[in-house]
Amino acid sequence: MSVRPPKSLPSTPSSPPAKKTTIAHLAELRASRIPITVLTAYDFPTARACSAHPVDITLVGDSLAQVCLGYTSTTRLTLDEMLHHCRAVARGTTTPCLIADMPFGTYAAGPRDAVLAAVRMIQEGQVEAVKLEGGEEIVPHVNALTQMGIPVMAHIGLLPQRHTSLSGYRVQGRTVESARSLVRAALALQDAGAFSIVLEAMPSPLGAYITEQVNIPTIGIGAGPGTSGQVLVWDDMVGTWGGHKAKFVRHFGDVRKEVARGVAAYVDAVRDGSFPHPEREGYAMDHGEWENFLIAEGKSGWTWSSKENPV
Repeated sequence: MSVRPPKSLPSTPSSPPAKKTTIAHLAELRASRIPITVLTAYDFPTARACSAHPVDITLVGDSLAQVCLGYTSTTRLTLDEMLHHCRAVARGTTTPCLIADMPFGTYAAGPRDAVLAAVRMIQEGQVEAVKLEGGEEIVPHVNALTQMGIPVMAHIGLLPQRHTSLSGYRVQGRTVESARSLVRAALALQDAGAFSIVLEAMPSPLGAYITEQVNIPTIGIGAGPGTSGQVLVWDDMVGTWGGHKAKFVRHFGDVRKEVARGVAAYVDAVRDGSFPHPEREGYAMDHGEWENFLIAEGKSGWTWSSKENPV
């Protein structure tokens, strides 16, 4: 059995503990033109990894629907499922600002439903802020949330929760009308109180332009290098996702190959009898106690078999 490590992360004299990332700190990073780093996380170990290095923001993305739960779309994810994963990530998060996606449908009925769902995410999910997909139509929702003291990260451009109405996962903002609509949405969401905006799948110049027009950090995913920061899905970043690879994804590790190597080696070792080794990975018992045990069982003289000495 594995023992869960403590939540606090080790530090050394040469690397003092990092400070907690706050919304004010994110604004400072933007003002200083220091790129903001964001990664998704869906469980305790991944949250620990995001905290250990650390990234600025850990996002419990609704992409967990596909990469963790095997759904075909983020629209299948329920609020209760999201809360389960939020709690796991919260237990492993130290310094990053912890944000979570509001699942599809939790704010569709109006601002009141948005507030009720967001309160659950903060109280039960233990996150610090929520993220909503949408443009000018969700301004009343953002307004209601921020007036209640619930921090909101907005999300415009490609909206995965609306992929069906968008006829797939398509780049947005490629026409004059579409680009201007995204600019208006960004400004309106900022005015409604959003502290940051994710810009997904839009032309790089437009991502940079919107970043210059707003006074809050922008986080790009397929929006070019001109945004205030970048976000990637964990499974895309480490190379474990076997589905479609978007153009904006870069693998910074090949964990999938290591997993395949490890599983294959384990299966081979079990089958050829080299794992577990009786001394290296086994436990001993006093010889006299063992003999007395066999006598008590009426099995005196019994010996256990190995690959070399089968029964």
